[in-house]
Amino acid sequence: MDFGVDRVRPAVLAIDMHRGHLDPAVATMPLPAPQCRRVIDANRRFLEAARPRGVPVIHLLTMYRSVAEIRSNPFWRTRADDPSATRRNVERHNLAGGPGVEVMPELLAAGDWVISSKRRYDCFIGSELEFCLQKNSVNTLLITGVNTNSCVLATAVAACVRDFAAIVIEDCVDTMDGADLHRAALSCISTAFGWTMTGAAALEAIGR
Repeated sequence: MDFGVDRVRPAVLAIDMHRGHLDPAVATMPLPAPQCRRVIDANRRFLEAARPRGVPVIHLLTMYRSVAEIRSNPFWRTRADDPSATRRNVERHNLAGGPGVEVMPELLAAGDWVISSKRRYDCFIGSELEFCLQKNSVNTLLITGVNTNSCVLATAVAACVRDFAAIVIEDCVDTMDGADLHRAALSCISTAFGWTMTGAAALEAIGR
C-alpha cells in the first residue's frame, strides 16, 4: 500500500491511554466501562505486535500544572459550566499529581517513550513530539487512543499539515461522545487527512 513516502519509517502515537479516560475508578472523563476494556485490550494487542517489528511506541499524555492552564481555553471554560456536557469535568481532568495522569500499566513497556507535555487536543502543540519524530527520522504515524473526535482527529490533521503520513488505527480508538461522532471523525480523517484501517492491516501494509 502506498502511503506517499519514499520509505515508511513508522512510530505509534498512543494518545491519552491513561487512567483519566480508561480507569473508571478514578477517571474524570471516562469512556463507558465496556469501551474502556475493549480499547485497552485492542491497544495492548496492537502495541505488542508493533514493538517486535522495531516500531517505537510514543505515549502522549495530557497533564496540566494548574486549573488556570485549562481555563485559558475559552470553549473548555464553557464546558466546565455546563452540567450536561461530556467534558464538564475538564477543570479536574489530569492535573499533575493525580491518578489520572498514569498510562494504563498494561500498555506501557520498557523502551516506550512517554511525552507528558500534551496540554491541548493537538499533540504537537506545546510538546516535544515534533522534535522527537524528526530526530528519530519518523515519517509515518500509527495513531491510536482517545478521543476519536478530539485528540485523535486534531493530531491526525496536525500530522497531515506537517507532511507526516497519518494512519489512524480504527480498532484502537474510541470516544466518550458516542458512536456517531466516532464514525464522523474517522470519515473526516479518511476523506482529507490520512488513512484509517485496522491494526492488523496497518502492520501488514508497513511490513510490505
